[in-house]
Amino acid sequence: MGEKHEAYCFKCRKKVLMANHEHITLKNAKPAMRGVCPVCGTKVFRIGQG
Repeated sequence: MGEKHEAYCFKCRKKVLMANHEHITLKNAKPAMRGVCPVCGTKVFRIGQG
């Protein structure tokens, strides 16, 4: 898990590097990533990162 992935944090209102990210698949079979904002701890999400 040495990869760095960005997502937009709506609480911080800026792009952040995801902490504890995991690759998931949506119900419609599209790849996505789910993680946590390292600044405030809010869940962040990014669609299309497989």
